[in-house]
Amino acid sequence: MKRIAVLGGGPAGAFAAAELASAGLDVTIFDEKLAWEKPCGGGLTHKAYGRYPFLIENGAAKKMVARTVLGAPRAGSVCLELDKPIVIYSRFELNGLLLKRAEDAGAQLEKTRVLSIERGSSGWRIRTRNGIAEAGYCILAAGARNPLREFGTALRPRDTMSALGYYVPGDREEIDVQFLSGLEGYIWVFPRCGHLSVGICGKGESAASLRKRLEDYLTGRGIHWKGSQFYSHLLPALDAASWKSNRVSGEGWLAVGDAAGLVDPVTGEGLYYALRSGELAARFLSNRFIINNDALNTGSLNHDFAGYAAAIRGDFARDLERGSELAAQIFLGKFLFGSTPARIVQFIRRSPRFRALMQDVFAGTQSYLGLDARLYRGLPRTLFEMALFEKSMSHV
Repeated sequence: MKRIAVLGGGPAGAFAAAELASAGLDVTIFDEKLAWEKPCGGGLTHKAYGRYPFLIENGAAKKMVARTVLGAPRAGSVCLELDKPIVIYSRFELNGLLLKRAEDAGAQLEKTRVLSIERGSSGWRIRTRNGIAEAGYCILAAGARNPLREFGTALRPRDTMSALGYYVPGDREEIDVQFLSGLEGYIWVFPRCGHLSVGICGKGESAASLRKRLEDYLTGRGIHWKGSQFYSHLLPALDAASWKSNRVSGEGWLAVGDAAGLVDPVTGEGLYYALRSGELAARFLSNRFIINNDALNTGSLNHDFAGYAAAIRGDFARDLERGSELAAQIFLGKFLFGSTPARIVQFIRRSPRFRALMQDVFAGTQSYLGLDARLYRGLPRTLFEMALFEKSMSHV
């Protein structure tokens, strides 16, 4: 049986490997670090753990957070109770969980750096620090900083955002999200087990400027960041025009997760799309393998890798493309004569209907493709609720 090489052991690669190994296929993960820490997120929405219950039904350290505080300039802040909590891991813990799952399913783990891959008539030659390995097919899961530039998404500056911040001591029970004037992005404070992950993500602004914005915010909130561990990371945030030409597959290879640019361009959330693309890649390969007497008949497979791209687009990429079209309006636009972030905070404060919509946004169950229709269909009722709120407050 020809080996399937998974190049990268993050969530996308580990999940794909687990699915392939569970299907009885010979799969090896090649990764220099295996489980490692990553600054941003670690948060799993209901969309993720609802589809993959093992993410919540385990003994790993995690926090269940059912409240978020959103703030915007000239609108103050508001608390949003989440009817579907967000589950927050450290990325080291989550990555370890996923790798253990892959190993238990029968995947092999090889801790080494992949230096290059070369396609030949019989498959791939993979050059690593440990030597040469061979494989029939490759799944590219090397993250946004993918060193194998001929494979996976081709990120241009307009297709990325920066994420940076600090790990600081502390504990709290809510997530903070702060919008900032003139920034296509936001500040976050995520409670993790044993510390807070505080950071900023933004598009079209230098890392130095983002860092100053974050440090000013933390100082103003009395969050002591000086001397704390600093981190920075590149995130895919594809421009709307880039989605249709996004390179996620080629002859003998498929890309998953960040290496395929599969990240929410509004929130920067990538874990669900890492897992889902890993599942779709594994399904695509395993459904087409015909195993007979320990040999692999792949006669039509090499010419059908475009089917994976179609599956990704049909499943969620069209929705992310719509998110790219909406991102600038959400962060920088105007709505009813005020900034959109300010209106979001004000509507949450005053309208139960709008609060329900935002609860679904945080749960990951509200699509971008359906967002406009739901918003405008409910707008008359939302404005009525806001008027009632104002009237009630005038009598207090």
